[in-house]
Amino acid sequence: MTLWNISAGGFTALALAATLVGFSKTAVSGANTISLAVFAAVLPARASTGVLLPVLIVGDVLAVLTYRRHAHWPTLWRLFPAVAVGVVLGTLFLVWADDGIVRTSIGAILLLMTAVTLWRRRTADRPEDPEAVATRPGRIRARSYGVLGGFTTMVANAGGPVMSMYLLSAGFRKLGFLGTSAFFFLIVNVSKVPFSVGLGLINGRSLLLDAALAVFVLPGALLGRWALDRINQRLFEQLVIVATVLGALQLLLR
Repeated sequence: MTLWNISAGGFTALALAATLVGFSKTAVSGANTISLAVFAAVLPARASTGVLLPVLIVGDVLAVLTYRRHAHWPTLWRLFPAVAVGVVLGTLFLVWADDGIVRTSIGAILLLMTAVTLWRRRTADRPEDPEAVATRPGRIRARSYGVLGGFTTMVANAGGPVMSMYLLSAGFRKLGFLGTSAFFFLIVNVSKVPFSVGLGLINGRSLLLDAALAVFVLPGALLGRWALDRINQRLFEQLVIVATVLGALQLLLR
């Protein structure tokens, strides 16, 4: 047995999931929904959100260092107030929900995010201009996605697909997309730490496990940076969709 009474096979699964976190942060944002499913399957559902959060932050730092010159700050400033509302709502939900409800909610959120991703793929050929965030419809859309993104990222660290759909529908190209999402998730995930500590989801034992897993994020991030110009995006998204559905069903039927 290893940290947190995890078997060698369980730790291997977590290590591979941490590597995928790094890859998703520098190549395909939102692909770490697979990591979410793995963490929630190996660890208790509530505890998995606290263990995964620092791993995500490590990936966010690497993504910011890689794509920091490509962020679109007007979009970020429009999103943050609504995201804060969503994070507070998610925190209140976690205070009320037990482990079984959280696990079922994560599974349902993953299925919802899969549907969102499929819808995004159907509408991605009709992009808008990122500067349209300043218009009234743009502000309304940013607030709606921000609240949903804040809630899903607080409850299940599953805000990636929500923000992916929003940024792609707003017309962001590859580097602008990755740069904006890198800063977005770094700021949002760091802001979630006090809430997670207050809920007891992050503690000394979880941080010890995080220290063991963080080293696996870097090779994933380097692989993602290398693959960015080479990856077949369509095929990869199809694989992500299949894996996410299987992970969600596993949580719902567990």
